[in-house]
Amino acid sequence: MTDLTRRDALAATAFATLATALPAWAQDRSAPVDAAQWDLSEIYTDDAAWDAARKGVLAKIPSLASYKGKLGTGAEVLAAALVAQSDLAREAARVYTYAGLKSDADLRISANQEKLALVGDLFTAFGEATSWMAPEILTLGKAKIDGFIAENRTLATRFDFFLADTLRQAPHTLSPEGEILLAGAGAPLSGPGTIREQLVGSDIPWPTITLSTGKKVRLDDQAYTLNRDAPARADRKAVFDTFWGEYGHFKSSLGAAYLSHVKADIYRAKARKYPTALAASLSGNNIPEGVYRTLVTEANAGLPQLHRYFELRRKLLGLPDMAYYDIYPPLVSLDRKVTLPDMRTTVLEAVKPLGPDYVALLGTATAQKWMDPLPRPGKKSGAYMNPGAYDVHPYLLLNLGENYEGMTTFAHEWGHAMHSLLSNKTQVYEKSDYPIFLAEIASTCNEMLLAAYMVAKAKTKQEKLFYLGQQLESIRGTFFRQTMFAEFELAVHDKAEAGEGLSGERFTALYLDLLKRYHGPKVTIDPAYAVEWAYIPHFYNSFYVYQYATCISAASYFAHAILTGGAKERDTYLTVLKAGGSAYPTEILQRAGLDMASPAPYRAVIATFKETLDQAEALIG
Repeated sequence: MTDLTRRDALAATAFATLATALPAWAQDRSAPVDAAQWDLSEIYTDDAAWDAARKGVLAKIPSLASYKGKLGTGAEVLAAALVAQSDLAREAARVYTYAGLKSDADLRISANQEKLALVGDLFTAFGEATSWMAPEILTLGKAKIDGFIAENRTLATRFDFFLADTLRQAPHTLSPEGEILLAGAGAPLSGPGTIREQLVGSDIPWPTITLSTGKKVRLDDQAYTLNRDAPARADRKAVFDTFWGEYGHFKSSLGAAYLSHVKADIYRAKARKYPTALAASLSGNNIPEGVYRTLVTEANAGLPQLHRYFELRRKLLGLPDMAYYDIYPPLVSLDRKVTLPDMRTTVLEAVKPLGPDYVALLGTATAQKWMDPLPRPGKKSGAYMNPGAYDVHPYLLLNLGENYEGMTTFAHEWGHAMHSLLSNKTQVYEKSDYPIFLAEIASTCNEMLLAAYMVAKAKTKQEKLFYLGQQLESIRGTFFRQTMFAEFELAVHDKAEAGEGLSGERFTALYLDLLKRYHGPKVTIDPAYAVEWAYIPHFYNSFYVYQYATCISAASYFAHAILTGGAKERDTYLTVLKAGGSAYPTEILQRAGLDMASPAPYRAVIATFKETLDQAEALIG
């Protein structure tokens, strides 16, 4: 699943309006080579060329001010201003891509970190120089803007969606003075998240425990994720008891931080005249509120299938009962080495249902020096696809283990890359960048096609159970768990907006109720574990995690249609990828026959979950 994109981080500071910087969809999956294996010379020939490009962008930024106050004088002037801004944004994105990739290739090289800092300064200057543009566009009014679009081809082909979206948000755009004040409040309003990060990262005295293997573990957040699936059940219980016990000592302080964050959400929503914080959050991509609420409703309707899964897990693990600390160990072990060439060959076979053109493009792309695939000292952890060099091609940073998990990451990130390649080929730059609401569909659909292929090709009962178990765990973690998180966020904001008193203790009680409902009556949950809400950093990027669940739902819908249908179903799916960011994401999906505000996509993923359970249960008799 994804973490915050680089675009999210940059947009929070400077890269505003049309400046579409770099989404790098991060995948939190990590297991030697001496140097990066991608070829950055395709972006800039060397560091000197990069620095010249960076300075060139900085030198051109002041020229944007020449259009200030003139956007309404004619369609050609408005078009020229938007082209100048977009072209600079495009080159700035390329500058960032080169610096970001060099930095991530080896975090120990300070010169590359300094390059990244220089790019941050560039984005700040760019944001300041373009902050006036959207408010001035709004002063022109819809009639005048529509007239300009009708008479100017550049506006009609490159900027029509941007202009329409700017006008759509007029009721929630403040005066120039108000925008400046709200922007200035950004840093103090982000303080709660910073406090939480600092407290967890440096101030909590994380305890050390000794596992049954004799291994000593200092249980901070990272060590918890690495040891919560310990083979010995007593070790898992000790990890949970100790880790959540320590979080519990700080739940009052962490609760105060989170409540302050929720109040900041409500303040921003009120300042922009939204009825709720949820409405404010969904407005950016024009997502109907029914999408969020239908997701929660349908996930709850599917909980009996999730409870079936926990009973299957208990049986396969050979446990007398099921506890919350038993949800992470793999259902079945499979000791099979998968080399990088094996991954490429297998994934190309698995995605054949997407058609010969897709397979040919993926085959060509994966044969190039576009990715840095293996872990090594100093390299950034995790994995992501970076599409920022629109005029070149996507780049992928991976840290692949030679196992099935590594192969799913390979399929996942190349799904992102194919999304960008198809979008860039079909759309102009200004309409090529797709939002997070769509981003995880292509990657997750690739994973689902791979899983279906592996199940079909499995030669033994154990092997088939392994792949089925991976499918089940993916849906549990990405659909049900992320929806549970989304329901928690919604409940907290609803109560805060109703004026109810909230605290760390109250958050823990709310979360415990959700844990019990989602995991069912046969899974024992120690109330101490319910402080888990404090462990989820995504809660400080409000109403974000629901998109993981919507994306896997849409991916499941499309994967099933592709595998059971023909060319029509395949091509319908590919039109979604080719659409990029040319319309609002729910509109793009609706054109492909999928209404995300209806129950259909969520029932599709639950049906897939049920069918997978049926297969697994049949295998174990």
